[in-house]
Amino acid sequence: LALAVTDPPMLAVVLSLCGVLTAGTALRLERRAAGYAAAALFLLATWVRLTAWDVTTPEAYTLPVTGPALIVGLLRRRRDPAASSWTAYGAGLAVTLVPSLLAAWDDRHWLRPLLLGVAALAVTLAGARYRLQAPLVLGGGVLALATLHELAPYLVQVVGALPRWAPPALAGLVLLALGAGYEQRLRDARRLREALGRLR
Repeated sequence: LALAVTDPPMLAVVLSLCGVLTAGTALRLERRAAGYAAAALFLLATWVRLTAWDVTTPEAYTLPVTGPALIVGLLRRRRDPAASSWTAYGAGLAVTLVPSLLAAWDDRHWLRPLLLGVAALAVTLAGARYRLQAPLVLGGGVLALATLHELAPYLVQVVGALPRWAPPALAGLVLLALGAGYEQRLRDARRLREALGRLR
């Protein structure tokens, strides 16, 4: 293993072979814990191979983690329906959505933000449909941030086209409306917090 560190393609092969040996060891009942090490070795081998090929797309690194993590979360929720959606799905969703969101902010093309928005919308709708807090919050947050990022240039143009007195006047009207309905907003915020608290 130490001899292959300087040659990434060879290191990927060595890590894969170590993963195969470790997986073979995990076949015995008393050595099941070695399966985790085998999975980690296979994941490292994949990442080293992608790095050797100069792959810079974060989804190539995160999706191999997300798929198995979501499957494990689904199996856990089937076995224990009272398990929190954060422990079942939170890590699996965050490991792909957050790096993709950061990459979309630096991306000048339209395809990644579009695909991220569609995926975040699907996750949000699934969270709402099955009353799961983690997909609803993570998907909704990523969807809101991606949408805000994509609309920001147009909002700047609109604000720039308005007279100089219009943005402060609009901000004053918004503050006045919020102040007038302050008690109602507090009740709405409490209801929203209670509704989110009831989700799993």
